[in-house]
This record gives sequence, C-alpha cells and structure tokens, in this order.
Amino acid sequence: MRRTTLAAVCLAASAAVGLSACGTESAGSGGSGTAKEKTAKEAPKKEAGPFPGLSGPDIVDKAVRATTDASSLRVKGRVPDEAGTIELDMAFDTKGRCAGTMGMGGEGSLDLITTASTVYMKYDEEFLRAQGKGEPAADTQAAVDMLAGRWVKTAATGADAKDIASFCDLDVLLGEFKDVNSAARRGKPTTVDGTPALTLTESDGADRYTLYVATEGKPYLLKVVNETAKTPESLAFSEFDEPVDATPPTGDVMDIDKLAG
Repeated sequence: MRRTTLAAVCLAASAAVGLSACGTESAGSGGSGTAKEKTAKEAPKKEAGPFPGLSGPDIVDKAVRATTDASSLRVKGRVPDEAGTIELDMAFDTKGRCAGTMGMGGEGSLDLITTASTVYMKYDEEFLRAQGKGEPAADTQAAVDMLAGRWVKTAATGADAKDIASFCDLDVLLGEFKDVNSAARRGKPTTVDGTPALTLTESDGADRYTLYVATEGKPYLLKVVNETAKTPESLAFSEFDEPVDATPPTGDVMDIDKLAG
C-alpha cells in the first residue's frame, strides 16, 4: 500500500497549487485632463457586488485566512499525481481526525478513518489487485482473500501509518495555503452548490486556475479548478467547522500490528 501512502502526502501540496501561483499585475496611468477630470479619476470608485473595494489578491488573502482558520472541513475532488489521479472525498479536522474515501486512477478505492491514535482502512478488491500489479498472482490473491472489504487498523505512530496520519491533520493539509503571493483577478459572481460566490482567476505558466470564494458569511475558499491541465484538477471545500465523524469501525476489524508481531 506504499503508493497510496505517498499519494496522500503529495495531495497536500497539490491542493494548494491553485493558490500559490505568483506574479504581478500592473495598470497603466497617465493622460491629461482638467483638474475636475483628474479628481474624478483619482477618487475611489465604489464597486457594486461582493467585496467592494477589494482587489483579487486582497480577496484571496481573506479566503486563505478564513479557510486555514477553520477547525474542520471536507475536501472533494480529483488531483493529478505522478502515480495517477487521486480521487477523494474526505473530512478533516485539526485534531488529526479524518474520514472518507480515496482512490487512485479509477483503480478501486479505500475507506479511511483516522483518530488521534489509530488508522483504520478498508480496501475494495479492485484497489488491492491494482496495488498488486507486478507481484506474483498467488500473493495478490492472498491479499484479496484476507483484506478485501474488511477493516484493518494500525497505530498512527507506526512506520507505515505516519504519512497517512500526517495527511489527515488539517493543519498539515492547509499548511501550503499560508503565505501565498497571489495575482488573482476578480471575476463574476456565481454559486457553488447553492452558496453565493465570487470567481477569481490566476495563472501559473500554462495553467489557469479559477477560484471560488464565498460571498456570504465567512469568505471561505469553496473550490479550485484547473481545466487547462492535461488531467483537469478540481477540489471543492465544504462543511467548515462541522464535526468530523471519525467513529472507529466495529465488528471484524483486523489488527495488522499484531500480525506483524
């Protein structure tokens, strides 16, 4: 399962790409006119719509602060990775708890629950067979027979679980969002899943990102989309400050630490 562990770590950086592009924007000035005309040009123009008087970078700063101050949130979407496309629907909090589903390149999925002390995972058969490519068929079948559709658990401090436990810490996940240098441009008002939002656009080389920031309540970052990427990226953020249901599974839960001896 090493590939999935590393992919989870890569996601933390990938999720922030849309907010880390840097650059400059400039607006020319000059020309001539009467004193009255110059005064009119220099006077601040009252903007209609959300975030009046704020530039794109100002709005991104507000969104980053609001989002990184959240005690919990849900992330849903897909992000390219060297090993394939990460697909996830996960809820995280700042206490190291997370719960949800992850997949890799359409090759099955795993359910993941992490508490402060324990990581719980449940793999489907397709996922296990994809992870077993290149391995002896008998070994892959043995893994499927033992693990498919069954919860397993391991200590969050174990060598094979540290990366996942770190990934499930919201402070770590959003760490790359802080100290951004944005050159975003304001766009048009819209909605994201019924929530009023403002679009902003940002470029990073050939990639063009669209950011969606909530315009009612706290200015949370609601969505980041990169449609110019070879594999389109999209991450949606929701359920801010809501409790994360990381209730440990019950019943047939296999302790893989005991199996390792």
